[in-house]
Order: sequence, then structure tokens, then C-alpha cells
Amino acid sequence: MPSSYEGVEPISISGVTGGSQQLTLLEAEVSLTGNEWQKHPIVTGPEAPCILGIDYLRKGYFKDPKGYRWAFGIAALEAEEIETLSSLPGLSEDPSVVGLLRVEEQQVPIATTTVHRRQYRTNRDSLVPIHKLIRQLEGQGVISRTRSPFNSPIWPVRKSNGEWRLTVDYRGLNEVTPPMSAAVPDMLELQYELESKAAKWYATIDIANAFFSIPLAAECRPQFAFTWRGVQYTWNRLPQGWKHSPTICHGLIQTALEKGKAPEHLQYIDDIIVWGNSAEEVSEKGKKIIQILLQAGFAIKRSKVKGPAQEIQFLGIRWHDGRRQIPVDIINKIAAMSPPTNKKETQAFLGVVGFWRMHIPNYSLIVSPLYHVTRKKNDFKWGPEQRQAFEQIKQEIVHAVALGPVRAGPDVKNVLYTAAGENGPTWSLWQKAPGETRGRPLGFWSRGYRGSEARYTPTEKEILAAYEGVRAASEVIGTEAQLLLAPRLPVLGWMFKERAPSTHHATDATWSKWVALITQRARIGSPSRPGILEVITDWPEGKDFGMSPEEEVTRAEEAPPYNKLTEDEKPYALFTDGSCRIVGKHRKWKAAVWSPTRRVAEAAEGQGESSQFAEVKAIQLALDIAEREKWPTLYLYTDSWMVANALWGWLQQWKRSNWQRRGKPIWAAPLWQDIAARLEKLVVKVRHVDAHVPKSRATEEHRNNQQVDKAAKIEVAQVDLDWQRKGELFIARWAHDTSGHQGRDATYRWARDRGVDLSMDAISQVIHQCETCAVIKQAKRVKPLWYGGRWLKYKYGEAWQIDYITLPQSRQGKRYVLTMVEVTTGWLETYPVPHATARNTILGLEKQVLWRHGTPERIESDNGTHFRNNLIDTWAKEHGIEWVYHIPYHAPASGKIESPRGLRRCPAAVRALAVGPERSVSEILPIWISLLVMVKLEDDHSKQTQDESGAR
Repeated sequence: MPSSYEGVEPISISGVTGGSQQLTLLEAEVSLTGNEWQKHPIVTGPEAPCILGIDYLRKGYFKDPKGYRWAFGIAALEAEEIETLSSLPGLSEDPSVVGLLRVEEQQVPIATTTVHRRQYRTNRDSLVPIHKLIRQLEGQGVISRTRSPFNSPIWPVRKSNGEWRLTVDYRGLNEVTPPMSAAVPDMLELQYELESKAAKWYATIDIANAFFSIPLAAECRPQFAFTWRGVQYTWNRLPQGWKHSPTICHGLIQTALEKGKAPEHLQYIDDIIVWGNSAEEVSEKGKKIIQILLQAGFAIKRSKVKGPAQEIQFLGIRWHDGRRQIPVDIINKIAAMSPPTNKKETQAFLGVVGFWRMHIPNYSLIVSPLYHVTRKKNDFKWGPEQRQAFEQIKQEIVHAVALGPVRAGPDVKNVLYTAAGENGPTWSLWQKAPGETRGRPLGFWSRGYRGSEARYTPTEKEILAAYEGVRAASEVIGTEAQLLLAPRLPVLGWMFKERAPSTHHATDATWSKWVALITQRARIGSPSRPGILEVITDWPEGKDFGMSPEEEVTRAEEAPPYNKLTEDEKPYALFTDGSCRIVGKHRKWKAAVWSPTRRVAEAAEGQGESSQFAEVKAIQLALDIAEREKWPTLYLYTDSWMVANALWGWLQQWKRSNWQRRGKPIWAAPLWQDIAARLEKLVVKVRHVDAHVPKSRATEEHRNNQQVDKAAKIEVAQVDLDWQRKGELFIARWAHDTSGHQGRDATYRWARDRGVDLSMDAISQVIHQCETCAVIKQAKRVKPLWYGGRWLKYKYGEAWQIDYITLPQSRQGKRYVLTMVEVTTGWLETYPVPHATARNTILGLEKQVLWRHGTPERIESDNGTHFRNNLIDTWAKEHGIEWVYHIPYHAPASGKIESPRGLRRCPAAVRALAVGPERSVSEILPIWISLLVMVKLEDDHSKQTQDESGAR
């Protein structure tokens, strides 16, 4: 019977996610084995397969031709033979079991000040359970009676199963507890890593009362004291609620697993997950890890071991085939929530749904009215906007899609869609593998505009969205995979120009940040497969952007590379380009066409339009030439994805839609109508040319594209009415940056001493717009560790400051020197390298610091890309090193490595020593080090600043 058959009796079926479908009910003869037939009701419909009720399916089973036995509603019944991990010996049935880790009693940081806080009132429902729990923990030796000047109040917490957990409010104690290096991994990074496994089977292990299994040294116990019913107790084991407990617990469990050579797994404090492609593989891994933990002294409850299973819950997330999904119980919980009645309830609701924001497109835009009522300056008013946002976000949670898995390989396409909306940027990451008709989402992100971002130009907002998207995508898929960037407007062109347009609103520092990240990511990869490939999916048509799936079109025939054209075809090839520039108070555009064989260009100019308009006008110019000279075929070469995509297929779609999209005329409709009409009479083949190719890899095609780019440049033929003011601001910005971000008067004197006369107004405007100065002012308001007593708590070798210094000349291929200063003694280590990169930074630290002086606790550096990147972060986390970044141009923050009387003077001295070609790096470095040591000694005996010439 075909699945499209319709019965007579109507029926509606609803799913757990809230969706429903109208089907029909009929009676048919059904057999599971093909031998015995019986009548049974079947649900079917025009778009649904035949559905048998589970009441019938549970009656029997089915044997396939291979002899496997199948039951309905679950996987193959051969899975019944798989031994679940919860049946292993050694697991406990006791719900309150506590282990004891076989290690020395742990020395933990002790509070620097005595904290004594009285017990406040607690939930009445918790009194009896907590009293029983205290008696039980005392009997197990976890707590004991004491007399201590410390005291913290009890803070009972109800578990999801209704039981109570004994936690103590250690907020006061945490404030005066010395810091220690955090070792707990980032939860989001664990999720990304588990996504990348794309496993078929999983198993999870949750250690029972892991904190209470870790013994504390006797001298560390008094600070954890608490009082219950007039009796003071303290913890003999690691308590819950203290800020360093997760770090210590995670580290000890990790050490035990490493010592036992545990198989591949992921660990988040006391939660562990293993995976594999078969149940047997996962079972073996799980057995090994359970055996290691039990031998180490931990206890494991039988009810807390799950799997092997094809679907499992870990870190609160449902996992299946490497895909992240919202658990059904969470969906039901959110769907059943009532509207909040105050700010606290609204914040609690946002906390619940916010955890799943990566599953929800435009999350920030949807919940914006809810955040509005939670702000301190606003009263709580639950209006129509809040009601709509509340119901919409619940529906989005109900219909949220699964994310992942993260796949790798050259055939996997990673597409990043970015857009700048009215209220903020949004971006989403998708993957598409060969054979898939639709891609799979890896995540959705959104946020509102912050500070001055709302005043950015449309182009700057698009670049901001692309910048945020590239950062997020790099965390999910890494920096090695190719990324197809799909913004609404071209982005890479501005980035590779490495200069801001004259109409920009973002600061130069912000532009530099955008350029550094995007161009660095784009240059990763091979010439044929760059790190970022830009594909413009659409262009502005009012406020709506992006193409819906049904509007996707097939690419038309593409022109061959220019060097593949025959000598007879090359005369019919034209390169096109367009540009736009603000001249005076007017926007001026120019379109150009270049003929490689004739070596001539033809151009047209106008006012009031954009560079995209000029690109389209250039196509019209090329068509004019081809029609005038009656060419049989026109080979068009353009570096605009917008033009290429339009000629490849969008024109056909627009024409079928009567030159409208979503009820609005498309942008520049008259131009496109003219081009479409002319394409019907002329054969046109189009090729996109990459405009961002280094000269060393440029082909004849790229060189011709550069020629048309020059032809499209606008020569300034009229006087810019504001040129004098712009020039003065440019010079003032240069003086302010070069002088080290000094104040108005100091910058004025610095410029005057160098023969530059600036007005105070220009300097004040530059300083007011400077982001670096704003950060420095904020840092000066708070004086934490940067001043007196900064290094007193560190022993020798525990804290270092590092920076790169440029050699005056390259010697033996070495251009830079990584300088490393030990902060308590000023001991200097150096490491010459050819390039200042993250990899060379790690090599220098391992060879000169870790191998000679031991692993430090803290390393400080500036914000350079050779210090601030994922490779450095990963290395620092693996070694338990706290990495702190300085504020640029702020000497108190930078300390010894950036002292004005310190390393900054040395390059001049070395430059004087390195005048001869016969000197090598090995000869220069000892002299340089001597200078550095002398500078250090001089700084120790002198606190007054001398000018630059005196230092030399």
C-alpha cells in the first residue's frame, strides 16, 4: 500500500515539540513476518508514511535475511547482549556513599584575613534533611566539631531530585583567599571538542561526592568552619562552595586518570564521558576508567553510570551522533513556565533560556524587551512587547534545531553567514558535506551594538559582524579549516586595503583590530585554498537581506582563466571595475573597462552613487563595446562577487519575479533590466578574479585586474574644502601615537620640538577619540597589583614579563629577540628568532624559562598577536600558567619589560654596536645583555626619569 493513501476517518497527531499533523485512519491487513495476517488500524496521509501503533508492534519481532532479530521502537535486539557499565562490580548502591582519595592531605590556600559571619535564616523545609545530613557526614569523617575564629553560614541547595545538598556560603571567605591557577576546562570548548568526535556510542561516569573524597591538611581546615544548632563544625575534606574546590578536584581526578593511563575521554570536574563507534569499544573504555577511579579511592554510584548508549546526556546537553540537542525535559520545563512577575524572575528565566542561545537565531533581538525590564534604571513593566518576546522565545526553544557535528576534511564546506541588523550584528555557521542537500548548523550568534557601534557606517557594521563571526567560527572549527564568508556587503576588500575609508566612524585602533584578525585568518592555507573565501550572497534592498532557500539558483557557465583563452578569443576579453570616493562634500563614482590586447581603458564617471553602482555601470560599458564592434562572445573578468553572481544566475530569478524581491523593487533595477535585455542578444561568459593575490603569485589575469583597478581610481580634480582640518587631525593623531599617548600639553611640546605646530583643539579631539587613552584612564582609576608590593607574593622563577625587541639588522636570519625578565630579581633571558610568532614564543619560554627555572605561575606580555592567540592560550592552560596582558603605552602596567628607562633604550645602543657587517648575533647579544643589566641596575638606584638623549 503506498504511503500516500488516504483513509476516511480524520485524526490529528501531536509531537513532543508542539507540532501537529492532520492524518487519516484506516483498517488494513498487517503482518510482521509475512505468514500471519490480521486486521489493525493504521495512520497514514498524503505526506506521511504508514504508522503502526506501538501496541501492535510490541506483540512481535522480525528476523531479517541475515538472521538478526529486530524489535520495534528500539535498535536491533542484539544490543540486549551488551553489558551496561552500571552492572560492573565495585559500584555502590548507597546514595550517600563517600570515597577517600589515596593521596597526601592537600595543602590549600589559606585566607589572608579572618572571616566570621553569623548564620542567617534558611528554608524551613531544609532543616530536618540538613540536620540528618550533618550527622551522616560527621559519622563518615567528612566533617568534625571544632572551635575556630572563622565562621560562614550554611546555604542549603535543593537538588533536581528533591534531595538537599549541604553547601556553605563562602562568599566572604572567597574574597580574602589568595588566587591559584584555574585548571577547569571551558565548558564551551568541551562541547566543541565532543561535537568534533561525531561518535555513535557514548557512556558517562559521575563520581559520587568527589569533593568529599579529597582530604585536607589539618592546618587548612579552621577557615572552613560553620555553625549548626549551636555546634561549630569544619570540613576534613574539600568543601562545596569554596572557590578553589572545583580546580583542586578536577586536577586530582585528572592526575589519577593520567597515572592509570586512561583511554581517550573528556572530563569536567567529576563528570567524565567516553565515546566510540561501537558499544563494545565504549564499554571497554568505561570499564578501564571506572577501574582506575575505584583503585584511586573514589566511590561511584551505580545510578550515576550511564551507557553504552547512542543517546546520552552530558553537561546538561543531549548528545546523539555528535549533535548537541536541548533535552526534552528542559524543553517541557521552559514551555510550561509562567510569565515573570518581577525583575528577579525575569533574570532567572533569561538564565535558563540563555544557556541555549546558540540554538536560536536572532536570540538577542528576540529577548531584548525582556532584558530592558531587568535594568536597574528601569521599573518592571510587563507590557505587550515583553509578552510577545516571552512567548516567542519559548516557541524558539520548542522548535530549536540540533547543532553539529563538527566535521573536518577538504570536501566539507564551512559557511559563515553574517549580517548587521538595525539592533546588532548576527552570524551563523553551517557545514555541508558532499551528498547533503542542506547544510547542518553549528551555531547561531547575535548581540546588540555596544557604545559607539550604533553610529558606525553600514560598511563598518558589516565588517563588525564579519569580525565577530570569524572569531566565533575559529573557536568552533579551528583556524586551519577554510571558511566561506558570506556577508551582505563586501568585507575582504576593505581589510586588504589595510586603511579605513575617509567616511569611517570607528577608530583607527578598531580598524587595525579588524584588519589584523581577518587578514591573518584569510592568509592561512594554500594559494589555491585560502583561509577565507568571500562570497556575497545578496546586496541591500531596503532592510531585508539574504536569499531564502527557494531563491537559490544554479551558476551559469563560467569563463575560463584568461591564460587559457586562445589567441583568437583574447581580443574579446574585458576586465571591469568600479570605485567610489568622497570628494569635497560629494560622493563621486567611476566605472572602467580594460582591454588586455589593446592596452587601453575606457571609463565613465558620475556623482551620488556607490562603488557597487559603478561596478554595474562598468558591465554596461563592456556591453557597449561588444555591441558596437559586434563581438561573437564577450569574456568578462571582474573582482566583484556581486556582479559575478548576478550574471551567473540572479538575473533570471529577478526577471521571473518581475524585478522584485519580497514585494520591493530590487536595487538598481533599471540597470539590471537593461543588462538582461542585452544578454539575450550576446553570449557573455563571466569569471571572478581574486583581487587579493601577492605579487609573487600574480598571474597575467591578476595583473590585468590591477590595470583596470588603476583605471577606476578617481583623481581628485577639485579642492577638498576640509583638507586643512583633516590634515591637521592626521598629524595630531600621528604625534599622539608616536609620543606614547601623552596628554594634550605634552603632545603639543613633543610636536613643537620636532618642528610641527599643532592647535590644542586638534590634539584634544584626537585624545578624546583615542581608545587606548580611554583604557589607560580606566586603569588609573583602580590601583590593584600594578603598584607597591606587586611582586612580594612571588618566589624566584614564579613570575616573568616578556616582550619582543627588533634587532637593528638581521643577522644569521635572526631579526627579533624574545626578552624574558624574572620579576623578583630582574634576571634576563633572551632567545633570538627570525619571526615574532606564537610558536617561537612557546619555544623560547620552554628552552630559556621552563627548562632552566621551572614552570612559572604567571607570565605578562602585551596584546600582540604573537602573544594573544589560541595557541598561546592552550599552551598556558596545559601548563597551569596565568597569562596576563598589559595595557599598551601604560608603563606602570607593563612593569620591568616596558619600563621607559628599561628595554626601550637598548635598541639604540645595539644599533651603534652593530654597524659592521662582520658582527653576528652571537657577538651582539652578550653586549646587549650587559646593557640591559646596566639599565636594570641604574633603574634600581634611580627613580627619576631622564630624557631619551640622556639615556643614550
